Amino acid sequence: MAHNSGMSSDPVDGGAPASAPAAAAAPIIFEQPLNERMRSFLRVDFLYNQAGFHHQSPSHWGSRAAVSSLLDILAITTRADIRADVLKELERQVSLLNEFQSRPGVDQNRLRTVISNLLRLRADLLACGSAFLQPLKDSEFLAAIRHRSAIPGGTCEFDLPDYYFWLSQPAARRNETFAQWLAMLRPLCDAIAELLWLTRQSGRPRTEIAHGGVYHITFDRDAPVQLMRIALPAGSSIYPEISGSHYRSSIRFVTWNGPADRPRQAEGDVSFEITCCT
Repeated sequence: MAHNSGMSSDPVDGGAPASAPAAAAAPIIFEQPLNERMRSFLRVDFLYNQAGFHHQSPSHWGSRAAVSSLLDILAITTRADIRADVLKELERQVSLLNEFQSRPGVDQNRLRTVISNLLRLRADLLACGSAFLQPLKDSEFLAAIRHRSAIPGGTCEFDLPDYYFWLSQPAARRNETFAQWLAMLRPLCDAIAELLWLTRQSGRPRTEIAHGGVYHITFDRDAPVQLMRIALPAGSSIYPEISGSHYRSSIRFVTWNGPADRPRQAEGDVSFEITCCT
């Protein structure tokens, strides 16, 4: 609804139009996973976004960075059955959300949309089968790059002439190949992105004080925390170092004085915003 303030914004009335206040800079958010599953989800999501970003670059340097991110995702999925973890978490979230259907005050349309989306992501991931990434893992082309990447500077043109030849192709051709690789990852990574969004939405931020730059927190064992988020104002000269588990954690705020100086613990009290996500 529009409100009439009784003041004209027309410049012909002799007054200069009021300038809109500058938007406040978004806070810096530090996330700390509190179990191995959440740690893997965050890493895969980070690498998938990084691969997608560099994939858009027309330069061969962008293609190199995108391939590096892709290989890191494959390394994570080789060490652990991420697909099974994602399916379990999707089922857990659907079960939790179904409990809200009988509660008053809940936006039922939005709830049904979220549940439907989770069920679709689960169906897509199940349809892929457990060997959905096998074509990427069996690729001799990618395996050679992965092997040589363990050597500093090991992917030079004289080390991998086939890789150099591929990088020399037009950007459109490289992007077409990489898009096919990303498509194999999409069912997994889309599900992870949705689960991370739900996890972040599960907590409510509150303001706390770290006396002398240190803050300790103990979590409710009946509602295990999976992810802790610390928000600090943009332009802040401090950052948190977080350690602990899903039972208890410690946060130490450290002053940033540039890469050449050794970080020091903040001496005064630090006000910050914390969100514990289940």
